[in-house]
Amino acid sequence: MKDFLKFTLATITGIIVSCVVLFLIGMIVLVGMITSSDSETMVKKNSVMMLKLDGSLTERSQESPLDFLIDSETETQGLDDILASIQKAKEHEDIKGIYLQTGTFRGGLPSMEEIRNALLDFKKSGKFIVAYGDVYTQRQYYLASVADKIMLNPQGMIEWSGISATPMFYKNLLDKLGVETQAFKVGKYKSGLEAPTLTEMSPENREQINAYIQSLWSKMLQDISESRNISAESLNAIADSMLMFYPAEESVKHRLADTLIYKNDVRDYLKTLAGIDKDDSIPLLGMKEMINVKRNTPKDKSGDIIAVYYAYGVIGKVPGSSMEENITADKMTRDLRRLKEDENIKAVVLRINSPGGSAYDSEQIWYAISELKKEKPVIVSMGDYAASGGYYISCHADSIVADITTLTGSIGVYASIPNAQKLAEKIGLTFDVAKTNKYADFGSLYRPMNEGEKALMQMYINNGYDLFVKRCAEGRGMSIEQMQEIAEGRIWSGSKAKEIGLVDELGGLDRAVEIAVGKAGLENYTLMTYPAKKSIFETLIKSGKDNIIQANFLKGMAGDICRELQMLNEMERKDWIQARLPFELNIE
Repeated sequence: MKDFLKFTLATITGIIVSCVVLFLIGMIVLVGMITSSDSETMVKKNSVMMLKLDGSLTERSQESPLDFLIDSETETQGLDDILASIQKAKEHEDIKGIYLQTGTFRGGLPSMEEIRNALLDFKKSGKFIVAYGDVYTQRQYYLASVADKIMLNPQGMIEWSGISATPMFYKNLLDKLGVETQAFKVGKYKSGLEAPTLTEMSPENREQINAYIQSLWSKMLQDISESRNISAESLNAIADSMLMFYPAEESVKHRLADTLIYKNDVRDYLKTLAGIDKDDSIPLLGMKEMINVKRNTPKDKSGDIIAVYYAYGVIGKVPGSSMEENITADKMTRDLRRLKEDENIKAVVLRINSPGGSAYDSEQIWYAISELKKEKPVIVSMGDYAASGGYYISCHADSIVADITTLTGSIGVYASIPNAQKLAEKIGLTFDVAKTNKYADFGSLYRPMNEGEKALMQMYINNGYDLFVKRCAEGRGMSIEQMQEIAEGRIWSGSKAKEIGLVDELGGLDRAVEIAVGKAGLENYTLMTYPAKKSIFETLIKSGKDNIIQANFLKGMAGDICRELQMLNEMERKDWIQARLPFELNIE
């Protein structure tokens, strides 16, 4: 018995020691990888930047320990890193060109537009761009169309079929469950509550979505027509014929692609372009290497700072998400106050990419921006979305810059209070109430609202809408009547928004920075981004709390479903008043 206890104790001790040793070894390896990831990339002669269009696209990259452990196809790429890397490739004399390689890449068309414009600017250097893919999705082809040569797998395909929007409606599901959505809104085009209350698009929503997707399609037709020298009429005919299902030779015949080639032979072609002997290897620089390439021509260092502040995601605290995934009034107003008080910061560019959210948080942020504007110029750069609450927080800036395909406007407000009385009855629950005052149980989930409560709620929504219109009219220098004509919850493309006065200029973040520099009257400046990105160590410490592996998988592989479930999850929140777009506006 004594020997058994000794053996057991020794085994347990060995396991504990082994775990500690393995943990320490793992940490040493991780620290080594992190250290190596931060080291400057030394660019060899005749290098080629490889921009692999894989994973999903977000406004800013955030380093994660999982980047070293998970497959790159689940990786999230930052628009900021991609644009900066293209600029560095343009400036560096030892980088001879860019190799676009398609994979699975998801991102908004306005973000794709900014990448495409950066690639067009890159071509001004005289360097080459070559694209290759087994399959080009429509958005990837939009990017690749700038290439000097588009190469396709001999058995591959190019998707070119037009744009569609497929809203999801779950009223029938809620009916089956016994849940009624009691809806209140202002704005005949405001569609945020159609999903739980209708089974198809309202005529007004269909009108605005058709107008928006037609604007996107016209932009894609125009740009690809110019780059590939194919008429818009021919491109529409190709889309209607679904050329993607025909042999790949047809894509070459219709000039969508230039040549059919296997991936194994692409490197030999790149070597020819880069001036490398066939027997020598070609130095390819992926995004991780390009991020650590030092700029050859940085801005002259100065004590004067142009701050670029990134605000993206839903406005307000969203159940189940971290603060990095949404815009909260507490954090953003605190950050803007610090930017206001920093005397070295001479102008602020707000990069906004948001479909809106909490009306309360939007008002708090609007006020913080108004206060910031009293001290220094504030310029807004709109990304994929800057609509509803996203427009609310943008409207008071000195200048607003949007991409042509940015989805903006949607000046309207809605609220909903679910009534789950039938669901409760189905599962055998009943409720009674004792109260001191008439409306003490206002907002109860287990009974329908009475007429008095409905009238109060609609009055409150009307007041919220009137304030929204007032804020936008003041910010844009319009009368209330002028703003009401273009409000009503209607969405607009960036190009149309400029025509009607909701934005000032069309362009990307770089144009917004130029305007900020001009308004601040600066010649030399330092460009700095805010909020500061978390280090890998900070992310590592926080990762356990946020279940980062699960979150990365869900966002990368089932992002659309997650957003829909998240919207359903918000039914229980007490922040009923919303100024936002519906998540179900999925545009393909």
